[in-house]
Amino acid sequence: MNGHRTPPPGKWYVFPVTLLALALFIPLFILRRIGALDFFWWMSLSMVVVLTLALILDHSCRQTLREDVSHKIIKKIVTGLISAGILYVVFLAGNFFVRHVMGDSGQQISDVYSYKGQASPLRIILLMVFIIGPGEELFWRGFLQGNLMARFGRIQGLIMTTLIYSLMHLASGNILLVIAAFVCGLFWGWLYLHYRSMVVNVVSHTAWDVVVFMVIPFTT
Repeated sequence: MNGHRTPPPGKWYVFPVTLLALALFIPLFILRRIGALDFFWWMSLSMVVVLTLALILDHSCRQTLREDVSHKIIKKIVTGLISAGILYVVFLAGNFFVRHVMGDSGQQISDVYSYKGQASPLRIILLMVFIIGPGEELFWRGFLQGNLMARFGRIQGLIMTTLIYSLMHLASGNILLVIAAFVCGLFWGWLYLHYRSMVVNVVSHTAWDVVVFMVIPFTT
């Protein structure tokens, strides 16, 4: 015996489902809309497609989610809200820094908010709360990171998921958005690694999205 632990076999569907997600989301950052589908409709519908497929295929992910929502739910919600506040403060400091260091940062930040287009604030908030925020965490952390950590190890799974999540945003051509995605991916990835709770992650991501994009945006 060589003393090395043999990693568990990978689930065959993780790679093709992730490729499908990238195929749906990457054009989103380039084109921003397809016909009647603006950015938020496109993101929401794509999220429903890939997450439904992931949950149908991954029984263990469904089982973990059922157990998660049945235990200490209030504590997890509070933890998620606190973590969202911490991440907002991090971005508040980052916003101050880049606006004083990067000459074109103001335009890049404004470009991120331009993704809202003509969508009504109410629709954006509803989609963020019920589809986008929960969907992103259930897919990127619960499905992808959970499977990559099981296959390659906790830290390796966290790093791989964060890189995939960040590199996807390269299609936007906005370096600040890529950096923001990396910071968020690393933060929520660590949150999932530490708490192993989708409730914590979903609350954190959803609350952060709504506050940053709709309540107290970094527009100045």
